[in-house]
Amino acid sequence: MKLRQFKSTEEGLEFMKFLSEQAFSDVIQNTPLVSIDLLIKNRLGQVLLGRRLNRPAQNRWFVPGGRILKDESIATAFQRLTAAELGHTFEIHHARLLGPFDHFYTDNVYGDAFSTHYVALAYELMTNLEIKSLPLGAQHEKYQWFNIDSLLSDDCVHEHTKNYLR
Repeated sequence: MKLRQFKSTEEGLEFMKFLSEQAFSDVIQNTPLVSIDLLIKNRLGQVLLGRRLNRPAQNRWFVPGGRILKDESIATAFQRLTAAELGHTFEIHHARLLGPFDHFYTDNVYGDAFSTHYVALAYELMTNLEIKSLPLGAQHEKYQWFNIDSLLSDDCVHEHTKNYLR
């Protein structure tokens, strides 16, 4: 089992456990994953989406976000994910909970041998981030602000993202 560090602004230095590929594969195959999805809106009412590099939803426009790790509080996961996905740490109390959403995929991060089920906790966050300041590489190849009407009619935007706005 690999260990990686994360420094939480409220809880000091904390160690987060990331599973081996085999262990994580077993989890994906047998249980739902719990994640936080971030519906980021700017002052113009546009929504920030990233073009995903990884399965599931690879090559589709999707909201930033990620999994909650074992023994990680939702508030700490929110801080970690906003820092990793947006390059800025935000507190959960600055966001509005939209609710839980089921996300079902026919593939998984390792291929298409079995499906993935996420229970995504969606949060709306208002901020005016600059595209050029957002981190690229691990999850997204690029970011873009979308008007809601164009997002809803774009075939490259994933249905799970559209469901946050319907």
